[in-house]
Amino acid sequence: MTWSTGDLGIVTLPSGRLVRGRGRRAPLPPGPLPQLGVYLLGRRPEPVGWAEHWVRWSDFRLPGDPAQLRRELGEVLERCADERVELACWGGTGRTGTALACLAVLDGVPSDKAVAWVRARYRPRAVETWSQQRFVRRFPAG
Repeated sequence: MTWSTGDLGIVTLPSGRLVRGRGRRAPLPPGPLPQLGVYLLGRRPEPVGWAEHWVRWSDFRLPGDPAQLRRELGEVLERCADERVELACWGGTGRTGTALACLAVLDGVPSDKAVAWVRARYRPRAVETWSQQRFVRRFPAG
């Protein structure tokens, strides 16, 4: 069972797959729990009650291992077809927005349009820094 399109933080990818973006500092939104969480944080997060992966990524920066991020996003794209998957950093805007934009690139959005795409569908201020925007523009689709 996946998310519902009207749920808080849910982004519908071009393929129709649903993924949730959020900030971990906020309480969990109402509704079903994730089945997988990919957490984009500078240090290992507190454990949750579902499967989780951690990508080392300091606030306002870029991922420590871009290849790991790409692998994780590939799994997110695959699993969100029929599972509840969320991407989250601490605040839910910069790193989460950047990861959602990169996920959109993997799902067919041109990399030069992905920041605007995620801002229109997730949060208007998603992808906070110039370096994050450049990272998305250079993110390889294939």
